[in-house]
Amino acid sequence: MLSGILASAVASRSPQLSRTAWFRAASRLSRQPSWRYHIHNSRGISRLTTRITPSRRVSPSIPPPPKSGWLVRTSRRLAYLGLGVGAAWYLDKEFYASTVIRNLRTLWIYSIIALDYKINFTAENSEGIPAIHERVATRLFDLVTSNGGLYIKIGQAIASNAAVLPPAIQSKFSKLYDDAAQVPLSEVLKVFESQFHRPPSGSGGVFEYFDPVAVASASIAQVHKAKLKEEDGGGWVAVKIQKPDVGKQVNLDLAMFRLVMWAYENLIFDVKTYFVVDFISDHLRRELDFEQEANNAMTTAKFIAKEPRLRDKVHIPQVYEKYTTKKVMTAEWIDGVRMTDRNGIKQLMGERIDVPSEGSAANRFPTLKGGISAVLTTMVELFGAQIFEWGWVHCDPHPGNMIVRPHPTIKGAPQLVLLDHGLYVRTTPAFQRQYAMLWKSLMTLDFKVLEDVASEWGIGEPKLFASATLMRPVSSFNDKNDEEAVKLEKEFSEMTEYERSVVMKKRLQNFLVNQDRMPKELVFIARNLRLVQGNNQMFGSPVNRINITATWASRSLAETQNMTLSQRLWAYYHHFIFKSVLFSTDLAFWYARAKQWLTGREDEGFEDVLEKSLRTFAKANFGVEIAKDAMYSG
Repeated sequence: MLSGILASAVASRSPQLSRTAWFRAASRLSRQPSWRYHIHNSRGISRLTTRITPSRRVSPSIPPPPKSGWLVRTSRRLAYLGLGVGAAWYLDKEFYASTVIRNLRTLWIYSIIALDYKINFTAENSEGIPAIHERVATRLFDLVTSNGGLYIKIGQAIASNAAVLPPAIQSKFSKLYDDAAQVPLSEVLKVFESQFHRPPSGSGGVFEYFDPVAVASASIAQVHKAKLKEEDGGGWVAVKIQKPDVGKQVNLDLAMFRLVMWAYENLIFDVKTYFVVDFISDHLRRELDFEQEANNAMTTAKFIAKEPRLRDKVHIPQVYEKYTTKKVMTAEWIDGVRMTDRNGIKQLMGERIDVPSEGSAANRFPTLKGGISAVLTTMVELFGAQIFEWGWVHCDPHPGNMIVRPHPTIKGAPQLVLLDHGLYVRTTPAFQRQYAMLWKSLMTLDFKVLEDVASEWGIGEPKLFASATLMRPVSSFNDKNDEEAVKLEKEFSEMTEYERSVVMKKRLQNFLVNQDRMPKELVFIARNLRLVQGNNQMFGSPVNRINITATWASRSLAETQNMTLSQRLWAYYHHFIFKSVLFSTDLAFWYARAKQWLTGREDEGFEDVLEKSLRTFAKANFGVEIAKDAMYSG
C-alpha cells in the first residue's frame, strides 16, 4: 500500500497538489514501522522527497532465514579445518620435506618425556624409575629413526655418550647405526642435474656409466658407482649424492635441537649441555657441504704424505674436483673389504675364522701379511697422529668408514683406506700440548699435572675425566687411595634408584665447573677415541691401544717446534723414560692376550678387561650402571 501511495504521488508530477493530499500521504508514511521518510518543503510544499533506509525491525511479512543446526555448523568447521590441515601437510611434504611435521613430532615426544620425568621421577616412585628410563629410551630411539637425516647424527652423539646415561638408553642407542634406506633414483637425478645441468650418464651425460642402484646409503647421502669417460681417465669412481630432503630440513632440525637442549638444561634437568650446541650445529652444517668434505680429504692426504710412519699404510681416496659440488662429491673407487665385515677382514689377513665368508669381498683378494694386529695398529696410530701431531681429527671413525685393501705396489702388505671426511675438528697447538700432557700424566700417575689441566679447562671432577679419557679406571688421586671409593660403593649399594640418580646429577653438575673454559673439541675427540676403542675390541683387542696412543702423545711433546737443541735432547730423554714406564701396561696387555689364547675366547681381550674395570669403577664412584658395550656404540 505504501508503494502505491508513493507511486501515485510521484507519477502525477503535479506541482499543484493540494496541501491536504501531501499531508495525508505523509501521515500514512509515518505510520509505517519499516520505513523512515524526510519531507522537503521549498517555496511552499511543492515536492516530496523520501530517503528510505532499512529499519532495524524486520517486516513481519518476510520470514527470517532458518538457522543452521549445531551439528551442521560443527561439521562445516571441521571440514574447513581438515582442508586447511591437509593443505598445510601437503605443502610441508612437497616443498619442505615434512620438516614442520618432523619437528612437531619432536616437540611432542620431548614434551611427553619431560612430563614423564617431572611427574614420575620422585622419591616415592623410586622403584618405577627404571620403567621411566625404558619408556624414554624407546620414545627417543623411535623418534630418531623415524625422522632420519640429521636426527641420526644427533642420535649417534647420544650413543657416543651413552656410558653416562641410564642402562635402558645405553642398550637402545648401542644399536643405532648410520644406515638408511635409499631414495628413489628420480630424486637422486634431480639433485645431480641441479648441480651439473646434465644427467649422470647417457647422451650428454657426465660419466660413461652410472649405476642406478646405490652401493651404500647413509643418513644424509648415498653413494653410486660410476665410470669416468676416457678423456677423464676412464677409471671407476664413487659418486656421493646428498639426499634432497636434508638441505630443506637442516635449519629447522638444528633449531629444534637448540630448543630441546636449552629446555632440558634450564627447565628440566639443570645439567650443563647447551654450551656445546653452537659448536655441534656448526660442524653438522659443514658436513652437508661436500666441497668442504673434498677439502678435508685432500688436507688429510697431505698430512699422511708427510708422515713416513703412515705414508704407505694409509690411503685417502683421490677427489675429482671437476665433478664435485656442494651436494655431489666424486672420488676414487676403492675395492677392498670394509671393517664391518669382521670375518672378511680376518680372512684377508690370514686369521682363523669359524664361519666361512661366503660372498665376502675378501674372496677376491690374496691373503695379506701381518695379521689383524697390523691393520689395528695402523688404525690407532693414524688417529694418534691426528690428535697429537696434526691437530686435525676425523670425528666419525666407525668401521663402516674404513676399508682394508692389498697395497697397490707393495706385495702382500695391507693398506687402510679412510672414508667419509665430512666431519673434522681442528685443534690449536696449545690444546694439542695440553692434551698430550694429560695423556702422559695419566700413564705416569702425575696427578698434579692432571688436576692442573682439568682446572684450566673448567673441569671439577678430574677422576671422572681421567677415566673417561683413558677408557680405563683411574682411582688413586690422593693419600686416601681407594678408601673413599670403598665407602662410596657401600653408600651407593644402600641407596634407592632415585637417590643414586640425584647423586649422579650432582656429580655431572660438578663435572663442568666453567663451561666457557672447556674446549669444545673434546666432544668430538672423545667420540673418536671411543670408536677407535670399539673397533679394537670388535676384533678381540689385538693391539695395546692405550700404549700406542700414549706414545704418540709423548713423542709429540718431544717433537714440538721452536725448541733449542738441549731442550729437544731433554725432551727425547723424557720420552724414552716414558716408554719404559709403559712396560707395566704392556705386561697387563700380554697377560690378557695369553689368557685369550689359552681359553680361546675373543670376548675376554684387553679392551674387555678395561671395560669391566671401568664399569666397576663407575658404579663404585658415581653410582652409574654402564651396560656392556655401551662405551663403544655410535
